Amino acid sequence: MSLIKSLLKFPIISLLFGSCSAQIPTDRAHCANAEFDAKVSSMLSFSVPTISVAQLKNTPNTFLIDARSEKEFTVSHIQGAHFLDYDHPDYSSFNNLPKNAPIVVYCSIGYRSEKVAKKLQQKGFSNVKNLFGSIFEWVNEGNEVVDASGKNVNRVHTYNSKWSKWVFAKTIEKVW
Repeated sequence: MSLIKSLLKFPIISLLFGSCSAQIPTDRAHCANAEFDAKVSSMLSFSVPTISVAQLKNTPNTFLIDARSEKEFTVSHIQGAHFLDYDHPDYSSFNNLPKNAPIVVYCSIGYRSEKVAKKLQQKGFSNVKNLFGSIFEWVNEGNEVVDASGKNVNRVHTYNSKWSKWVFAKTIEKVW
């Protein structure tokens, strides 16, 4: 038996070290590609509920927030999304939004959007979800994106070259 397993028998040690990793909910959303699904899961703390691309598409009247940089948003975003700069968020535009309004936040894969979604919960919004796999999963599942002028485009800002490997859709040009 390893030293850590032996120490976890002691209640105080177990409390301190027994829950260091995030608990991944069994009812969470998933990505179609298992490797991408595992990557996204490893990046999230699951501090807010997740929603899948399919669930989002079947949820009407959702206030959709793109929590990437302005440069990323300008290249392409999900049609109807509202821009909220992750690095310099201005939450004042949400002042007139009902606290129980359905809100879904996305970014590239879900890491930044989870943090923004958590902040919205702290501001009293009770129906906030994080789009699991975010815009990468959106295009990987064959859904359209638009540019700043609202025109359909076949490109996505992938944050940098390292993250571009997670966009599998052959029709999508990867920009960074």
